[in-house]
Amino acid sequence: MAPRGKTENRASSRSAARLAAVQALYQMDMTGIDLNDVIAEFETHRLGKEIEDCQYRDAEPAFFRNLVEGVVREQLSIDPLIDKQLAEGWRLTRVDSILRAILRAGAYELLVRSDVPARVVITEYVDIAHAFFSEEEPKVVNGILDRLAHTARPKEFAPRGGSDG
Repeated sequence: MAPRGKTENRASSRSAARLAAVQALYQMDMTGIDLNDVIAEFETHRLGKEIEDCQYRDAEPAFFRNLVEGVVREQLSIDPLIDKQLAEGWRLTRVDSILRAILRAGAYELLVRSDVPARVVITEYVDIAHAFFSEEEPKVVNGILDRLAHTARPKEFAPRGGSDG
């Protein structure tokens, strides 16, 4: 087992990587910037740097890169799964761009990164949603990612113990 401080630092750097990944995905969506260019920009100029008197937290670079590259690589399979979870008549393309980035990153992690517990993924992306929104959006993120998690990882939500009820 890792010393407590090391585990907390890793969790913090992964949280920062998730936030940076959402920001990078949003930037790609809004500007059309190339995947490699956005990753290089974040790794060179943002992760762990101070910009306009705002200190960016250190982020785990490999985790950041995996999230951004993974979402782009898996987007054609992720988007329909998110669409199925949205309210009837809504499509992911109609959702706010930052919310779309949050949902895609969270869905990618739930579907591909089985090394991260589903409840951790959900909590992290709900927290990110709270950083950008104060209304219903964090609840939407929670609901969609929770339903995806139950479908993708049912064993993590199975009742524990010997009884059936």
